Amino acid sequence: MLVTIARDPAVRLRDVAATCGLTERTVQTIVTDLEADGYLQRVRDGRRNRYEISAGAVFRHPAEAGVQVAGLLALLTGAPAAPDRLPSEHPRPE
Repeated sequence: MLVTIARDPAVRLRDVAATCGLTERTVQTIVTDLEADGYLQRVRDGRRNRYEISAGAVFRHPAEAGVQVAGLLALLTGAPAAPDRLPSEHPRPE
Protein backbone atom coordinates (compact mmCIF):
# COMPACT_ATOMS: atom_id res chain seq x y z
CA MET A 1 0.00 0.00 0.00
CA LEU A 2 2.80 2.42 0.82
CA VAL A 3 4.33 1.84 -2.62
CA THR A 4 1.00 2.61 -4.31
CA ILE A 5 0.61 5.78 -2.26
CA ALA A 6 4.26 6.78 -2.84
CA ARG A 7 3.75 6.49 -6.61
CA ASP A 8 0.66 8.73 -6.51
CA PRO A 9 0.15 10.72 -3.30
CA ALA A 10 -3.27 11.90 -4.52
CA VAL A 11 -4.53 8.37 -5.18
CA ARG A 12 -8.05 7.53 -4.02
CA LEU A 13 -8.32 4.74 -1.47
CA ARG A 14 -10.76 3.06 -3.85
CA ASP A 15 -7.94 2.83 -6.40
CA VAL A 16 -5.48 1.58 -3.77
CA ALA A 17 -7.96 -1.16 -2.88
CA ALA A 18 -8.28 -2.20 -6.52
CA THR A 19 -4.50 -2.19 -7.02
CA CYS A 20 -3.82 -4.20 -3.85
CA GLY A 21 -6.77 -6.57 -4.21
CA LEU A 22 -8.31 -5.51 -0.91
CA THR A 23 -11.63 -4.05 0.14
CA GLU A 24 -11.95 -0.30 0.57
CA ARG A 25 -12.73 -0.76 4.23
CA THR A 26 -9.55 -2.79 4.77
CA VAL A 27 -7.50 -0.13 3.00
CA GLN A 28 -9.10 2.60 5.12
CA THR A 29 -8.22 0.67 8.28
CA ILE A 30 -4.62 0.10 7.18
CA VAL A 31 -4.17 3.77 6.17
CA THR A 32 -5.55 4.86 9.54
CA ASP A 33 -3.07 2.51 11.28
CA LEU A 34 -0.17 3.77 9.14
CA GLU A 35 -1.16 7.33 9.98
CA ALA A 36 -1.40 6.56 13.71
CA ASP A 37 2.02 4.86 13.65
CA GLY A 38 3.64 7.86 11.91
CA TYR A 39 4.31 6.32 8.49
CA LEU A 40 2.14 8.76 6.57
CA GLN A 41 0.09 11.89 6.96
CA ARG A 42 -3.24 12.70 5.37
CA VAL A 43 -3.57 16.27 4.08
CA ARG A 44 -6.82 17.72 2.78
CA ASP A 45 -6.51 19.07 -0.76
CA GLY A 46 -9.88 20.60 -1.57
CA ARG A 47 -12.38 17.75 -1.50
CA ARG A 48 -9.71 15.05 -1.77
CA ASN A 49 -6.98 13.70 0.43
CA ARG A 50 -3.30 13.76 -0.37
CA TYR A 51 -0.93 11.42 1.44
CA GLU A 52 2.61 12.24 2.48
CA ILE A 53 5.01 9.49 3.47
CA SER A 54 6.86 10.52 6.63
CA ALA A 55 10.50 11.12 5.71
CA GLY A 56 11.96 9.74 8.93
CA ALA A 57 9.71 6.72 9.37
CA VAL A 58 11.67 3.56 10.19
CA PHE A 59 10.72 -0.09 10.18
CA ARG A 60 9.70 -1.49 13.56
CA HIS A 61 10.68 -5.14 13.09
CA PRO A 62 13.97 -5.96 14.89
CA ALA A 63 15.53 -7.32 11.68
CA GLU A 64 15.16 -3.91 10.01
CA ALA A 65 15.35 -1.70 13.10
CA GLY A 66 16.57 1.77 12.22
CA VAL A 67 16.19 1.32 8.44
CA GLN A 68 14.15 4.11 6.90
CA VAL A 69 11.05 3.23 4.90
CA ALA A 70 11.89 5.98 2.39
CA GLY A 71 14.88 4.02 1.05
CA LEU A 72 12.77 0.96 0.27
CA LEU A 73 10.06 3.09 -1.31
CA ALA A 74 12.64 4.86 -3.48
CA LEU A 75 13.93 1.49 -4.65
CA LEU A 76 10.46 0.14 -5.41
CA THR A 77 9.09 3.27 -7.07
CA GLY A 78 12.22 4.19 -9.02
CA ALA A 79 12.37 7.59 -7.35
CA PRO A 80 15.79 8.77 -6.18
CA ALA A 81 16.29 8.78 -2.43
CA ALA A 82 16.90 12.23 -0.99
CA PRO A 83 20.58 12.86 -0.11
CA ASP A 84 19.76 13.45 3.55
CA ARG A 85 18.32 9.95 3.74
CA LEU A 86 21.57 8.26 2.77
CA PRO A 87 24.41 8.00 5.27
CA SER A 88 27.33 10.22 4.28
CA GLU A 89 29.81 7.35 4.34
CA HIS A 90 27.84 5.52 1.62
CA PRO A 91 27.83 7.46 -1.66
CA ARG A 92 24.72 7.39 -3.82
CA PRO A 93 24.90 4.63 -6.47
CA GLU A 94 24.70 5.80 -10.06
